Amino acid sequence: MTIRTIVWGENIHETTNEIVRGIYPEGMHTAIANALNTDPAISATTATLQEPEHGLSEARLAETDVLTWWGHKDHGAVSDVVVERVAKRVWEGMGLLVLHSGHFSKIFKRLMGTPCALKWREAG
Repeated sequence: MTIRTIVWGENIHETTNEIVRGIYPEGMHTAIANALNTDPAISATTATLQEPEHGLSEARLAETDVLTWWGHKDHGAVSDVVVERVAKRVWEGMGLLVLHSGHFSKIFKRLMGTPCALKWREAG
């Protein structure tokens, strides 16, 4: 059985930062999906913030086993409707893998029920 995966990404750094674009010319989301697709047990596609419904329509999510989420720069731009849609699918059993600064994404905060603000200190 193939694991149907969506790799979601903001796709902002790749379009606004020349250095990042040089490293990830097709976007970080595509690099992650390509790596996942080297495993024959995984079928990974991509979705981004800029797509209608952020690429996460009800129909598409209904056919998804795992959603990988990468966000960093504009968590606030994610539609609350899409956040609730993704949360519903997670509660129904879809896996969610939150990467990097996704700890501060609307979906992660919604599912965790906390502000997810990180605190740290430097000692020495």
